[in-house]
Amino acid sequence: MKFLYGKQDWKTLERGEENCYLMTNGLGGFSSLTMTGSCSRGDHAVLMACIQPPNHRYNMIHRLEERLCLGGERIHISSQSFEGGREPGEKEDGWRYQTGFSFEDYPQWTYLVKGVEVVKNIVLAVGENTVGISYEIHNRSAQAVSLEVLPYLQFAPKGLSPAPDQDFSMEKGVIRSRGLSLYFETNGEVREIFGESPEEASREKCPEFHDDLYYAYDACDGRAERGAAVVNHQISFSVLPGESGKLCMVYGMKQELPSVDDIIRGVVRDRKSLGEKAGFADETARALALAASQFVSQRASTKGKTILAGFPFFEDWGRDTMIALPGCCLATRQYEAARSILRTFMAYCKKGLMPNLFPEGGREPGYNTVDAALLFILAVYEYYRKSGDKEFVREAYPVMEEIVHWYREGTDFGIKMDEDGLIMAGRDYDQVTWMDVRVGEILPTPRHGKPVEINAYWYNALRIMQELSALVDVCREKPWGKDLFEDGRDYGQLADQVKESFNEKFWNEQAGCLKDVISGTKADLQIRCNQIWAVSQPFSILPPEREKMVVDAVFCKLYTPVGLRTLDPLDKEFHPSYGGPQLERDLAYHQGTVWVFPLGGYYLADLKVHGYSQEAKERVRRQLSQITAALREGCIGQLPEIYDGGNPVSSKGCFAQAWSVGEILRVYDALRGNEL
Repeated sequence: MKFLYGKQDWKTLERGEENCYLMTNGLGGFSSLTMTGSCSRGDHAVLMACIQPPNHRYNMIHRLEERLCLGGERIHISSQSFEGGREPGEKEDGWRYQTGFSFEDYPQWTYLVKGVEVVKNIVLAVGENTVGISYEIHNRSAQAVSLEVLPYLQFAPKGLSPAPDQDFSMEKGVIRSRGLSLYFETNGEVREIFGESPEEASREKCPEFHDDLYYAYDACDGRAERGAAVVNHQISFSVLPGESGKLCMVYGMKQELPSVDDIIRGVVRDRKSLGEKAGFADETARALALAASQFVSQRASTKGKTILAGFPFFEDWGRDTMIALPGCCLATRQYEAARSILRTFMAYCKKGLMPNLFPEGGREPGYNTVDAALLFILAVYEYYRKSGDKEFVREAYPVMEEIVHWYREGTDFGIKMDEDGLIMAGRDYDQVTWMDVRVGEILPTPRHGKPVEINAYWYNALRIMQELSALVDVCREKPWGKDLFEDGRDYGQLADQVKESFNEKFWNEQAGCLKDVISGTKADLQIRCNQIWAVSQPFSILPPEREKMVVDAVFCKLYTPVGLRTLDPLDKEFHPSYGGPQLERDLAYHQGTVWVFPLGGYYLADLKVHGYSQEAKERVRRQLSQITAALREGCIGQLPEIYDGGNPVSSKGCFAQAWSVGEILRVYDALRGNEL
């Protein structure tokens, strides 16, 4: 899908900074700027390199200042906001000269200045920390024109700015700072830039230090609104009247660099292959399949693959990975990647728990999640249904047994099966479901007790073990000693108990839907989106009439075309908007804010309770048209993390979220006839 934008989309710089692009390199690195080429976030970058995949990221090239020199006049075609503004001659208001922006496999900008047309491309290499930049200049004016490009460098960890006294050195074809080397090649003329150091006036040949970059999006979201960067060189390229020319620049973290054209060919070839393998006929589904591939990354510590939860903020988390994997890898037929990711998590299973955070820098993994392990069992089952790979089931089955054993007998974070067969989780200040915000001693969404979706996952895990036990030897010796499960019948008997207890204790007859948690507090009767997963799972824990009532209640109280509200708007704790300082954001995060990813569960549940009828499919396709529109807003071609709960019109939080994309892809997969 090619996304096209014109001048009406950036009537002001503020409007032009509403949307951005994203390219990732499969290592955790990325490139992302607004469609006017500016940085509206501190995390925006021309080249965000990842030194150790997938989380050790450094903002190497933050942005580009670009100006055309013709007829004695210097005109910026780049755009950027600055703290306190700049003098008219120093302003970067190139959006006034910008005539177009498009994104398909990579972003492209067009500018028109007094008879000179400039076409700019930025492309990020696959599997490398390398970015290519090109400018096609068509000079139809009567005078020579020169393009000057000044890269703004940071050489700083993502989210931080360089210090005023940070050392930068430059020699032919390489820039060095903080022990990092950035190599570059260009057919333009390179000139080193010097400025004065604000800290040490006696120093000579210091690069220019700019500390007035203004991040409009971060300012609205309560984050640091000001940043800095260094300029130590300029690249220029001239074109005579009536002629055309092409300036090429390649920057990367290794000495041998490909050409811009080679990078483009590699990216186009890679994305074409991914799209063909996914096999979607629907144009939006094809776009989402390509969006899904941007989250799959290498992980150096495990030498396998993982899924990054979201850009630009998040890392790879167990819960997010297990929710995103069925859509991002299985719906797109990336079975090898799915196996690698599942093996990555299998290696770190501990006392029946899957890591929520992976070890970095010698630290131990974090296991503070009740759902990741159960979702792992569901992911293995979905993998088996898609691939038919019995050997991998046999490989994963001991880990699945371990999970069920520990959940039954009790493990960390208060996770344990109660006498009624239902799972309890959470204690003290531990927030172990996906609604996990904690602000000091404040738990905005306390769900200690028996959460509804966790027990739906638990029931499905038991049914899965019952079914898959026929493929493996379940009577072998176990590391934890004698097992209470001798064969599939034992799993089935416990599942029957769980189903009976669930229907008895979770059904809210007055509201005609499910309780959110069994805790003996007011939280029990709050109407939340978590209940939809009790319907969308492959094994039904509710009778058909109750499943339909849940779907109808969620639609009437929580549904929006871009996601589900996390709380009924009539609830006195409902927050209609998300934004501002961290505390305000945290208090609203799961208290009404619209999340995209539960929408996938809703559509799957809706299709299920209506028997995948043609009428149901047509209704879901019609409602999904709003997702097509959402791909044009925020991060182009991606789905975000959240929207406001009151009026969900502008994407917020992470501008690209893996489980948002993955869950909607599962719906498209079901619509093409792959439901089982």
